[in-house]
Amino acid sequence: MKKSLTALAALAVTGLASAQSSVTLFGVIDAGVSYQSTTSRNATTGVSTKQSQWSLANSGYNSSRIGFRGTEDLGGGLAASFWLEAPISNDDGATGIASFNRRSTVSLSGGFGELRLGRDYTATFWNDTVFDPFGTNGSGSSVINTVSGSTGIGNSNYVRASNMVGYFLPPNLGGFYGQVQYSLNENTKTSTSDTTTSSSSSAGRYVGGRFGYANGPLDVALAVGQNVAVDTTALTRKVQTINLGASYDFGPVKLFGELSNVQNKFDLAVGNSHDSYNGYLLGASMPVGAGLIRASYSTVRYNEGAIGITGEDPRVNKFAIGYVHNLSKRTALYATVARVNNRNDASYTGSLTAASTTGYGSTGVGYTGLPRSSTGYDFGIRHSF
Repeated sequence: MKKSLTALAALAVTGLASAQSSVTLFGVIDAGVSYQSTTSRNATTGVSTKQSQWSLANSGYNSSRIGFRGTEDLGGGLAASFWLEAPISNDDGATGIASFNRRSTVSLSGGFGELRLGRDYTATFWNDTVFDPFGTNGSGSSVINTVSGSTGIGNSNYVRASNMVGYFLPPNLGGFYGQVQYSLNENTKTSTSDTTTSSSSSAGRYVGGRFGYANGPLDVALAVGQNVAVDTTALTRKVQTINLGASYDFGPVKLFGELSNVQNKFDLAVGNSHDSYNGYLLGASMPVGAGLIRASYSTVRYNEGAIGITGEDPRVNKFAIGYVHNLSKRTALYATVARVNNRNDASYTGSLTAASTTGYGSTGVGYTGLPRSSTGYDFGIRHSF
């Protein structure tokens, strides 16, 4: 249960000014046993190698976190708010409130909408998580999410961006909603045209927007965004994302769907090129008594040449199914199983704990392992407060 703190308690715990009309402490503690395995093939010898790992992980159902938020009524329909949210690794206790890098915002809202400043989710990530039955958490997270956030693409502003100025439409528009965001790169500009380092370029800048309609059982949204990953005299690289997601709740079952296109564009000193990743997701959730069955199928197709892939029509497919049993409004048990298959030398990389791996089971000379399939299992408990 969310605990409303008095202004004095807020001052003692967080050091915030006591002028807030309300301050709330909230969080999620999620822990579970996870088993991940993967099989890869040596392209030279044809020998297959299997890797596996047992772990006590966190965030298999919901991301573990702790936060503080508050609102002050300024009168005349205006309100000032803050939101500070930190990730925690409750499986080993190594990460506590060291930073508020999940969200750190202050905002002013009213009849005009909301003006929000600070670190926040990007507009383009919202569709990936809202229209995924597994919410981009645990082994069930879609391959659209995993590929978009992979080191191969190198989009540091995929999930969140810092130094953000955001505007959100007011909630009284008959179901229509939207937001636009601009993240300042905060690099020093010089009076010359020298852009030999990222410190004198647009690297780190994010621009995006999301607009949708939610009314009754229907929710549909379109999002677009661009992140400048590198900007020098030799190379400018921009990651551009566009996705369209929708869900419809029929009552006995809720259906989800998403289309996604991510382009990794390289503007070189001589010539230009780009990699493209086209994905889609189909999913469903079905309430059963005190529980919820979740399932999804997602796929991403790599264009030829993407991060060095040369196979014909390379793609990665993932099927996931899970069950959540609610013991109360705040506590739930969950179980998930997911299976990943790579086709035609697609290089779906990541970590074992994300039900994926590079597939390199050997460090021998000339070894070029290609990941073929991965399987992940999560069994855990989630408690929110």
